[in-house]
Amino acid sequence: MYVLPDNIRNLLKEPIGKLVDEKQLIHILKDEKKVVSIGDKVTYTLLKHDIKPFFCIVDYHTRRGECSEDIIKLLKSYGKKTIKVKNPAKTITDELWNIIKLAFEDNSQSLKIEVDGEEDLASLAVIYMAPVDVTIIYGLPDKGVLVVKPTKENKDKVKEVLDKM
Repeated sequence: MYVLPDNIRNLLKEPIGKLVDEKQLIHILKDEKKVVSIGDKVTYTLLKHDIKPFFCIVDYHTRRGECSEDIIKLLKSYGKKTIKVKNPAKTITDELWNIIKLAFEDNSQSLKIEVDGEEDLASLAVIYMAPVDVTIIYGLPDKGVLVVKPTKENKDKVKEVLDKM
C-alpha cells in the first residue's frame, strides 16, 4: 500500500501532462482509442460528450462533497462491469493497485471502478501502469483537466513520487 506523507504533497502540485479546458479536451480525445478517466467530473464530461472511457475510476464525490444527482445517475449508468474497492484518502491500496493492473490486462471496454473513499491518487497508479496507447485524464481542481500520455518521462515522475510514499 502507498500512503502519501505530508512532506511530499508539494511534489503532486506539479501537474503531469497538458492542462486543458473542456473544449480542448473533447478535441484532443476525438481520435483517441483508449482513454482512462480518473474522477467524477472528468468522467461525466466524457460521457455527456459520448466519449466512452476504456475504464474510469469514480467515487461519487467532488471537492469533498457528493456529486449532483445528474452526475451520479450518468456515472452509475456507465460500464459493462463495475468493480468496487475501498481506498482511504491519501492512499493507493494494494486492492486498488491490483484492480487497475487487471483492468489494463483484461483489455475489455467500459469498466467502472467505484471507490469507497477517495480516488485522488489513482492517477499515479494509472500513469505508472498504462501502456503507450492509453490517454489518461484527470481533473485539477479549479484549473481544468490534465491529459497525460504514459511516456517514460511521465512514468519516471510518478515513480519518484511512489518511491517516497
